[in-house]
Amino acid sequence: MIYLRLIAESIRFAWQALRANMLRTLLSLLGVTIGIFAIISVFTLVDSLERNVRDSMSFIGDKVLYVQKWPWSFGGSYPWWKYFQRPEPTVREFRLLDRNLANDAGVALFADKSGSTFKFQSNSFTGAMLMGVTYDYNKVSEIPIEEGRYFVPQEVDASRNVVVIGKEIADALFPNISAVGQEVKVGGQRFRVIGVIEKQGESMFGMPNFDQMGIIPFGSFSKMYDTGPDGVGNAIAIKGRPEDEGLQELEYEVRGMMRNIRGQRPRDDDSFAINRPEMVTQSISGFFDVVGLAGWVIGGFAILVGGFGIANIMFVSVKERTNIIGIQKSLGAKNYFILFQFLFESVFLSVLGGGIGIFLVFLITIIPQDMMKISLSIGNIVLGLGVSAVIGMLSGIIPAVLASNLDPVIAIRSK
Repeated sequence: MIYLRLIAESIRFAWQALRANMLRTLLSLLGVTIGIFAIISVFTLVDSLERNVRDSMSFIGDKVLYVQKWPWSFGGSYPWWKYFQRPEPTVREFRLLDRNLANDAGVALFADKSGSTFKFQSNSFTGAMLMGVTYDYNKVSEIPIEEGRYFVPQEVDASRNVVVIGKEIADALFPNISAVGQEVKVGGQRFRVIGVIEKQGESMFGMPNFDQMGIIPFGSFSKMYDTGPDGVGNAIAIKGRPEDEGLQELEYEVRGMMRNIRGQRPRDDDSFAINRPEMVTQSISGFFDVVGLAGWVIGGFAILVGGFGIANIMFVSVKERTNIIGIQKSLGAKNYFILFQFLFESVFLSVLGGGIGIFLVFLITIIPQDMMKISLSIGNIVLGLGVSAVIGMLSGIIPAVLASNLDPVIAIRSK
């Protein structure tokens, strides 16, 4: 009970000091406000950027390995020109992997062609990506269907001319009618629309997404484009099991089976690449770290200035209330009571400044953004308030100790 009364009195004293010297207090809190605003705004932007990058890459799936000719990153001293000599993954290799792998949750073969044009009557959509997939592609990558349905095995096995299109394509070609059941023309072939994918939103860094994509059976795609070594490159996507942490078992199995299929000797380098979606996020993680560090440095200097400002307020507050401190001590107030009273006041003022900074960040998040959705997480709010509380504690500890050690007789006589 005494601690609640202590906190209530400290907040009341802090509020009185704030009201009595409004301009001085607000100017002193400005440093903490700017510092917390700088740190939390940077962290919020970095978190939002990371989340949007992951969302932009959602079409390549989670816990998936990709067997391809080219690696997604050219690390080490391996001569880049040797990659040209590698063969593309083949339909035969896909079938052998699909039939013999034991640690997978789904295997799919796919190929894509950018710059495709979809047409319906007088409407057209240019710059789309056309992707040919085998049936299990929906196990590798989640395809949220808004209207219609995904392929059935018979459509894929028979290489029928059916297509699932993205939301932007559907809106451009069929602004006033349902797209499902209509016929579109792409690559000189007619396809019947069987499904429309949910809108994904604009992606980061120009990454493709399902909004501007049409998906057809792999056999239909092969009839339109050469998917051999001299044509459109194939890729084999393999979904891992949830219990396979880091997909280590699956990767070992895939590597061993691919080397066996291609007849490679133990000393031979792999004639294929096993790519992971994490490679993309790891390649930009250094950028996120640098931005976060910059936020701490910029905000740290502002918070340091704000801490000195709060310490100045507390020294002045101790000087102005020396007589009251003497009266409190003469009535039996313990040293820790006086100490915590000023310490709580310092923390309250600092948290108030930090709260204003967090509120300014929140105002930024409610501004409509087309490119990237910015949201303030609970973790960043807690971080901002926690840093503010620590700064307030460090700034107020010395004035609080001085106030608690005042002699009551000398303090009462002071004016």
